[in-house]
Formats: sequence, structure tokens, C-alpha cells
Amino acid sequence: LDTPSPFDRAPHLDRAARDDHEVELAELRDHGDSMIPPDAEDFAVNVEQYARPAWLEQALAEALAGSAAYPDEREAVEAVARRHGRGTDEVVLLNGGNEAFPLIAAALRPRRAVCVHPSFTEPEAALRAQGHRVERAFRRAHDFALDPAAVRGDADLVVTTNPNNPSGALDSAGTLAALTRPGRTLVVDEAFMDFVPGEPESLAGRADLPGLVVVRSLTKLWSLAGVRAGYLLAPAQLADLLRRVRPSWNVNALALAAIRACSIRPGAANAVIERVAHAREALRAELGRLSGVETWPSAANFLLARVAKGEQVHERLLERGIAVRPARTFPGLTPDHLRLTVRDPAANARLVSALEEASA
Repeated sequence: LDTPSPFDRAPHLDRAARDDHEVELAELRDHGDSMIPPDAEDFAVNVEQYARPAWLEQALAEALAGSAAYPDEREAVEAVARRHGRGTDEVVLLNGGNEAFPLIAAALRPRRAVCVHPSFTEPEAALRAQGHRVERAFRRAHDFALDPAAVRGDADLVVTTNPNNPSGALDSAGTLAALTRPGRTLVVDEAFMDFVPGEPESLAGRADLPGLVVVRSLTKLWSLAGVRAGYLLAPAQLADLLRRVRPSWNVNALALAAIRACSIRPGAANAVIERVAHAREALRAELGRLSGVETWPSAANFLLARVAKGEQVHERLLERGIAVRPARTFPGLTPDHLRLTVRDPAANARLVSALEEASA
């Protein structure tokens, strides 16, 4: 059968523009996990590599043992609601946080959708795939902070990340709250918020803000990329609308067990958070010694760097068995930008040594 392009559903795109848009859509869906050659050391994917705690392994094992039954999400929903002080009708469980974006694209009909960049690109890709027009707003170039004035006032759907991926910049809760207003849906992807001690800038508990959707993921901190565990928090009416377009049994038994186990232990990650923060700041200090390497403050488990001749440096790193994330596919960034995942001190030292050689 002839499968139509997603852009066949977008009459606003003329034929001459479709090739460019399809190439751009493919780049928006180009992620770090596809950029690691066999045998290369992974500094491209922002998933922690430590051994998961025994209580989480036990929860996963018990869920697998009982997986003959269809998944029942009620306990996980209740655990998420208690953690964030929300009603259970405001919780939508997801097959990974990324599932939020095609659900939103399918459920809503925005007149003017705006994605804030540079940022995780799946939200824009999902909106485009459903035939929506997408406009871009950009963070400040020198520090990647979000200026609410950069987002046009008539936007009725706005998508951003906090902490920002790929820069790691942490926006204040007040800055993001200023973007909410009646008639607008504001989607804040907080996939890396659990790396921030105490989460003071999280909006997950703000049921008072109109149209606010907060997306959370267990993938990164808890090392669960293959399990696909996430959720979103939204006003009850909007949450119900998103559930209607969600597939039945979309969240598997292992993911449900992980969501519940992690939600009832909000302080269990403190040691990981502290270790990552220490390693990140030590890595940034070491990178600061290198001539021609610029980095920015980060609240997540990665750093954004800019180096001269970035594409050449990237290739030289690969020759040395080091895979980092070239950031040119993030709108607003250049081939000289590289995203570097923070690992343990020994691995970080190998990264710095290889980068020093590759930049020479």
C-alpha cells in the first residue's frame, strides 16, 4: 500500500517545501542513541549507568513475574498523585515521557503552536507529523535562559523544557508560570528535573496554573530507558482528553511498578543527585582548562560545549573511541556545539583527555 507522507495531511505546505520539511523532520528525530558506534564509550545518551537500587530491581522482578495479567495502573496513578499533591484525575501515565507529545499533537488543535529552542526536538516532530504549523521561539544565545517575551502572546500552545536539554539551563518557576494564561496550553518537559536537589523550580505541583501540562520521565536518573516509564500532570479536563487518544494498556507492568516504586521514595535518589552534581562541576572545571572549549552552567547530567571545528573534533573523538552528541540538529545550535554526558570521574577524565587531543 502507498503510505502517505505526514505532510500530505498539512495543506499549508506547498510541494516545493515538502522535501525540506521532511529532511528537517528526520533531523528532529535524530537522537543520541543512534550516534554510538559499536565499542565506543557512550557520552551521547543522558541515561545514568549505575546499578539500579535493590528495591527497584525487586519491583521490576515482581512485575515481570505477574505480567501474565493485563497492566493495572491504579496504584501507580495514586503514587504519582500523592507525590506531587495532585488529584488522580490529573495524572496520565505514559509509555515513556516522550509519549506525551504525540498524544498532545493528536488531541489538540492549536491555531498557533510555538516550540522554544534549542530544546528536545520530539515535541516539534510530533506536532509536524500531525500536520500542525509550528513556530519557533529561541532562548537567549549567551546563557540559554528563557525570556517569556520571546514567545508571542497569541500562541495557544507553547512547549519548553526545564532543565533545558541540551544546555542544562534551569529556568525559574516564576519565569515559566508567566507563560501561562487562559486559552493557552503550556507544556513543560521536566525530564531532567529529578537531577535538581529539592526540585524548587518544578511546576509539577501547580494545579492552579491554567492549561499547564508537566511531563516527567523516569528514564534518565533511574536508568530505565528500555522500560519506557513516564507520566504527565494536567488539569483534569485536559488529562481526560489526552487519555481518550491514548492506546489501551499503553504502560506495561514493569513501567507501572517502576513509577510506583520511585514515586513513593522521593528522597531515594539524593545520593545519585549529589554524585552527578559533583561529577558535573568537576568535569566543567576540567573542560575550562582546555583552550577553545566553552561550556555553560547545567542543572542536569550533561554539559553543552562549544569547540572550534566541532564536526572535525567529533570525528576525532570517535577515532579515539569516545561518542558524544553533536548538537547541530537542535535548532539554534551549530556544528561547533557538542553535548557531553556526565559519567563517573574516571570516564570523565578519559573524555577530557580525548577532547584535548581532538581539539589540538
